[in-house]
Amino acid sequence: MTGASGFVGGAVCRALTARGGTVFAFGRRPTVPAAHLGGARYRTWDLTTGPLADAPDVDAVIHCAGAVTDWGPAAALFAANLTGTRTALAAFPGTRFVHVSTASVYDPFRPNVMVTEDEAPVARYLNAYGASKAAAERAVLADPRAEAIVLRPHAVYGPGDTTLLPRVLSAVRGPLLPAAGTGRQRVSLTSVANLVQACLLAAAGPAGSGVFNIADASPVVIGAALHAILRERGIAARPVYLPAALARPAAAALEGAFLLARRPGPPRVTRYAVGHLAVERTLDITAAREVLGYRPHATSFAGAAAW
Repeated sequence: MTGASGFVGGAVCRALTARGGTVFAFGRRPTVPAAHLGGARYRTWDLTTGPLADAPDVDAVIHCAGAVTDWGPAAALFAANLTGTRTALAAFPGTRFVHVSTASVYDPFRPNVMVTEDEAPVARYLNAYGASKAAAERAVLADPRAEAIVLRPHAVYGPGDTTLLPRVLSAVRGPLLPAAGTGRQRVSLTSVANLVQACLLAAAGPAGSGVFNIADASPVVIGAALHAILRERGIAARPVYLPAALARPAAAALEGAFLLARRPGPPRVTRYAVGHLAVERTLDITAAREVLGYRPHATSFAGAAAW
């Protein structure tokens, strides 16, 4: 398990150890609480520095390591996502390789309406995150090993979430939650529990290769999802929507200002974020259901107050 110190990697480790599996957990952090890993053995490994000299003999690799951000230097994102993936492939030649990718490899310049796996990668991306993850997918699928599986989740959420929920909550301004679009567009979300299920099916199931969208049982309306998050967190705010035609140039202007000022952190609104809020982003998960035996539950934010 690479990326074991992170949100998704830790959840997969806990699920595997709970089922009696022997898990070798790797991450960049020097130390990780044992509870986060479910007691799995942990070693520090920065994949950008090269393969392990003494890689353990394993049945499968679940590769969760990488940079998950829509803001930052392209070189750093490609090092984490492409170079890191190549390193993991080289460290475990011939082993079944499960690569946790992202639905951000789909076309960011148009709505994604129940997209199927053959609609990505595409020729151009808004930022280095999508481009680097697409390049990593290509590296995995070009590898000569017989068993390689790519999983494409979208907007992963759940206990321990460090990206989606914090970003929503940080956007709240008093009684308002600014958002882009109309609030009526549909979106596929992926609970961490559903993604864990997919990782385990990919690592030990009958299917040895393929690319699979991974999402909750059915899409949700973005406005309803935002209301549910705020309600579960006990936040007395309501979403207000800026039309996409205005949100996109505003985000571009903010990005330009941040770049000119050389500010390290991201602006509160980016073109990437607008693109994932203002238009439909839904995934067809038929292939995962039929080939992997994937049985996802519906989107739910129950218990989000404790996340």
